[in-house]
Amino acid sequence: MRVINQFPARPAMDGDGVNIRRVADFINTRFDPFLMIDEIKSDDKQDFIGGFPPHPHRGIETFTYIRKGGFEHRDQLGNVKAIRANDVQWMSTGRGVIHSEMPLADANEGLHGFQIWVNMPASEKMRPARYEDSSETKNPESTNIHGAVLRALAGNWAFVEQPRISAPIQDLAGEAAIADLMFLPNSLAELQLDRHEFVGLYLYEGTLIGNSNDVQDSQFKNYAAGQYLILDSQEILKLQAGADGAGMLLFTGHPIREKIVHMGPFVMNTQAEIEQAIKDYQEGRFGEFPL
Repeated sequence: MRVINQFPARPAMDGDGVNIRRVADFINTRFDPFLMIDEIKSDDKQDFIGGFPPHPHRGIETFTYIRKGGFEHRDQLGNVKAIRANDVQWMSTGRGVIHSEMPLADANEGLHGFQIWVNMPASEKMRPARYEDSSETKNPESTNIHGAVLRALAGNWAFVEQPRISAPIQDLAGEAAIADLMFLPNSLAELQLDRHEFVGLYLYEGTLIGNSNDVQDSQFKNYAAGQYLILDSQEILKLQAGADGAGMLLFTGHPIREKIVHMGPFVMNTQAEIEQAIKDYQEGRFGEFPL
C-alpha cells in the first residue's frame, strides 16, 4: 500500500445536535468523486437522539451504512424505511429531495453508522431523484484465508484470486463503489483495484500497519482509527491489521473533475445554481414532506 495523502476525521455536529466525526473536502475535491464521510459512533443516546429532521438536498448522492442501531428514513417521494445493522441506503437526489433520518425507537444499544456524500456530474444534477436500500437484500460477503471479511456495500469487489462479489446497489455517480473490510488481529488482505483511478480508505476501528512503500516517513507507518487515507490505485492493495484487529471502509471511483459550489445541503456547479436551489426549496418546488 502506498499512501498518497492522509486526513484525520474532525469532531463536528449536524442535524439536531448529533455528534459526528467528519472528513470533507468541498474546495480541492481531493476525494473526487466522494465529497464527505460522516461517522456516528456512540453508546450514549444523547449524542444522536435528535437525529436529522426534514431537510433538502440537490446535486449529490447520499449513501448511508449502519453497523449498529438504526434510523428510519422518510422522504417526500413516499419512501419510509427502517435502516438497521448491516443495511445500506442510496439516495441519488438529483434535482431535489426532502428527507429525514431519525433514530429507531428500539435501537437501544447505541449507534454506529456512516453517511457518505458522492458528487454528481453536472449533466445529472437536475435529473429525477432515485432511492434504493438493502433492507430486503443481504449485502454479499467474501472471507479470505486469513479470516478477513469483505462486505460489498455498493459496486463490485474481490480479494486477490477470489471470486468477485456484487452489491445489490450499483450505478453510483463516478462509478463509485464502497465496501466494509473487517480484520481479525494481525490478519492480512490483498485487493487489486487498478481499474479505478481513485482509491480511499477510512479506518473506523483498530490499527492498520503500513509498509516500506508508504510515502511520508516512519512515524506514519501505523494508522489509528479516524484516519482517511488516499492510496495509489495502481499498486496491489496489501493491508495488515494490528494486534487489535481493524475495520475500514474502502472507496473506489473515477473523478468527475468539475468545479463545484457547495452551500449546506446543496452541491452544484455555479453560485447561480445554488441560489436557484435555495429559491426552489423555499417556494416548495421540492415537494411536500409527509407529516
